[in-house]
Amino acid sequence: MTRRSGGLIGIWAEAQRQQQRQQELRERERVRQEREFQRQQRALDREQKAAYRQAREAEARRRTEEIEQRVAALQGLLRTGCRAEPFSSRRLGRPEVVEPFEPGHLGLPVPMPDRGRYGFGSRSQYELDLRTAQEAEDRRLRQLDAYRRQYEQWAAARLQEIRQHNAGMAELTAALREGDPDAVVEYFSAALYASAAWPEEFPHQVSAAYDPGARQLVMDWELPGAEVVPEVKSVRYLPSLDEEKETARPVTQRRALYREVLAQCMLLALRELFAADEFGALESVALNGFTDDRDPATGQRARLFLATVTADRTTFGRLHLEQVSAPECLVDGLGGTLSARPDQRSVVRPGRTPDEVGRGVVSHGGAADDDDPDLFTMDPVAFEALVAELFRARGMRAVMTSRSNDGGVDVEALDPDPISGGRIIVQVKRYRKTVPPTAVRDLFGTVQGAGANKGVLVTTSGFGPGSYAFANGKPLTLVSGEELLGLLRQHGLRGRLGPGPAAARTAAPEPGHPEHPGYNVLGMSWSGGVALDVCALVCAGSRVLSDDHFVFYNNPGTPDGTVRAQEPSAGDRAALRVAFDALPAAADRLVLAAAIDPEVNPEADLSRFTEARIRLSDASGAELGQLEVSDGRPGETALVLGSFRRRANGDWDFVVGGKGYPGGLEALVREYGIEVA
Repeated sequence: MTRRSGGLIGIWAEAQRQQQRQQELRERERVRQEREFQRQQRALDREQKAAYRQAREAEARRRTEEIEQRVAALQGLLRTGCRAEPFSSRRLGRPEVVEPFEPGHLGLPVPMPDRGRYGFGSRSQYELDLRTAQEAEDRRLRQLDAYRRQYEQWAAARLQEIRQHNAGMAELTAALREGDPDAVVEYFSAALYASAAWPEEFPHQVSAAYDPGARQLVMDWELPGAEVVPEVKSVRYLPSLDEEKETARPVTQRRALYREVLAQCMLLALRELFAADEFGALESVALNGFTDDRDPATGQRARLFLATVTADRTTFGRLHLEQVSAPECLVDGLGGTLSARPDQRSVVRPGRTPDEVGRGVVSHGGAADDDDPDLFTMDPVAFEALVAELFRARGMRAVMTSRSNDGGVDVEALDPDPISGGRIIVQVKRYRKTVPPTAVRDLFGTVQGAGANKGVLVTTSGFGPGSYAFANGKPLTLVSGEELLGLLRQHGLRGRLGPGPAAARTAAPEPGHPEHPGYNVLGMSWSGGVALDVCALVCAGSRVLSDDHFVFYNNPGTPDGTVRAQEPSAGDRAALRVAFDALPAAADRLVLAAAIDPEVNPEADLSRFTEARIRLSDASGAELGQLEVSDGRPGETALVLGSFRRRANGDWDFVVGGKGYPGGLEALVREYGIEVA
């Protein structure tokens, strides 16, 4: 006889089966979610790689387009220049108008307290506030009256200056009509300097003399160097190598384009001179084109003449310049001479030179202009007035501020452009040493306090990386001494930096100087639990100077001590100490890189290297700015964070990196010329 269980075993068995099914469902759901996560991660990686590739390809296309636009501008130099308005004597005069009085914040009355806003029993507080407001209003009126008197004195002096200038220009015009040689040379030199037909980066050095008997202007005019023609023809991105490949422009093509540029410059100079002759002073022009370069025979800097021509007014007037082939027109049409290999500094024999005229030769531009005022020794007020004049020459309204109560403002300018213009605060620093970052910070505070649109700091020296780091992304413009000279020359104003070549006159800061310590600290930090080695390479271009100039865990400093590792401060995970101004003269960039520490994280990659930044500090530890760098990517074990690059004036700018290497630090340093055993 069988025993019945009453269904308990069946119920237990069914419960077990249900539990097993739920476990299987949970496991399948876990596996499904894990696969979905992996799929999404792969898709995200593909999207990131695709976006990175698209960005690099777009950058290569942009560089190629810039090169093509530059070449097109060089090829159309003569056509574009012929459409520019010719120079005339009318441009020598200045309108007898001075900037109107603008009291700024002093023109706003101090608001008086409203008695109705004070409650019952607040009479004493109201009276106290009223007296305070009345006293502030009295001070404002006194300051406004003093400011108005100062403005009236300035306006009278400014008007007198304009009238003296116009009287001098009237005398020059009268001398031109009489054929005075000095007046002729001064006028036509100004015509070339002030012409809008020339690209801004073209040189403007000239020597000239005038032969009144032949009514001939004899002139040596500086031409651009061979570097004006891009060496690169195009740029394309190679995904397999993760780098940009530059295609060189063929030598024959560069030479042909350079000869065309030189011929166009010669024809354009003749056009500017004859077009500016409203007094009939020129029957002919003897023009010699030269570059200020090193003579291959002696190694010394000299004037290397690459083109020469003598053109009379009648023959030149028959030419249709916008339709000619410039080299053929210069050589065949006008009987001139053009170097066959100007890129190799193959010279020609100049025609008649200014020294042969037998009269005084006037020279402008170049290093020989020692008559220009020395900005280092110029009266401080005169220097500020020169900067104000520069802003006015750029189409802005500019006035100097009161020296006794300028609030950190030397010049106030107003840019009338309705989109990008506005009120500009200008500070002028006549330094011989590098401007400290504190001056840039002070300017930013002044701009914010004054409610201005922009701040400009003009100096006779230069700026360090801390200054550029702080100014990055802010409405600030830093104008170094070299850039100031270029702007002055561009707008027909005069100035020089000391007695020698300008490039050698911007003194480097002394190590440990109280205003500009001799080094900066680069503190690196990042998110993600990954251990990294941070290193630096002192390079000339893309090649490290030597193995000793590669700073990493086995070489904590360069031989001269300009770059060395140091203990990071709080909040940083690595730090380097860099004396930028003491780096070797051959070095033009400092490359910063990070790589996985193979001993701590042998299997890791840079996918967890995120939210990275470089904190730039001075020697005292005061933060000067922060520089964002690229995040890491899966599969890569080394990454170029960025590089500090030396500008032509000796300052240093930071350029973000982002190139990664699956082969770790060894693969990275090989690309910079370090042999790895």
